[in-house]
Amino acid sequence: MAKMHTPAMEKIERKNAKRRKPKRSTPATEAWKRFKRNPTALIGLIVVALLLLIAIFAPLIAPYDYQVQDFMAMSQKPSSAHLFGTDQLGRDIFSRCIYGARYSLVIALFCTIAAFFSGGLLGIIAGYFGGKVDTIIMRIMDIFQAIPMIMMAMCIVAVLGNGIPQLVAAIMFASMPTMARNNRAAILRVRGCDYIESSEAIGVGQVRMIVKHMIPNAVGVMVIYFVGFLAVSIMMMSSMSYIGVGLAAPTPEWGLILNDGKAYMTQSPYMMLFPALCIMVTCFAFNLMGDGLRDAFDPKMK
Repeated sequence: MAKMHTPAMEKIERKNAKRRKPKRSTPATEAWKRFKRNPTALIGLIVVALLLLIAIFAPLIAPYDYQVQDFMAMSQKPSSAHLFGTDQLGRDIFSRCIYGARYSLVIALFCTIAAFFSGGLLGIIAGYFGGKVDTIIMRIMDIFQAIPMIMMAMCIVAVLGNGIPQLVAAIMFASMPTMARNNRAAILRVRGCDYIESSEAIGVGQVRMIVKHMIPNAVGVMVIYFVGFLAVSIMMMSSMSYIGVGLAAPTPEWGLILNDGKAYMTQSPYMMLFPALCIMVTCFAFNLMGDGLRDAFDPKMK
């Protein structure tokens, strides 16, 4: 006797077929699975996410206006009214640190993106074409790299002046050699792979080869460098503001807050302690994320 198939049975069979169908796995999903199994990387991601939320909702979180001066509350120690205390002008340090996250994170992001699309692009071109093109580009980068990053950034700011665009340009030019070398190394890792040689054999164009085949397969390493440079950009920006060649007052940037408090280091150390902790925690979180991404995209490096 033939087995009867009712609509209900067909519906159940279709559901079972969908469950048996294997899920498509991509390198990105596999990397995310490995990243989630790394507790330190997750801690870094959570801290960075919290900092981004603080930067976005700074006007709602900060209890005071970061630039309002209260001469009746100058140099007060941390208390319930002022969690991080006040500075020499009576400004609430907690509010300034909250708004400092907005300035530091956004400017660091722009600096890293600018360095990636300038030096990173040169590194991709050098890694793909090789030969004389590689030699010319990398020798120029060697000339730039002969000058310490912070010194080059300071010289550029001294010429262009203070301001956010000038600071972004300074850190971009100072970071170009390192970003170019990192992206060149990432491209060279995939340059000799079989699928690249096969694509060249069937006549794939150079632009399509770089955009469609090489960059997607090297993007994991590039993302690691990108996240790591966010911490470097924050450190450089804070260092330049601390020595007086970065942003101008009264911008609530963490390096500037440190600069304001250095004259009162002995009698009011909290003026420097809290912005320094903000810089340390932020850079530490980005470094944890970078290490986690390295292990996720290339488990052999662990």
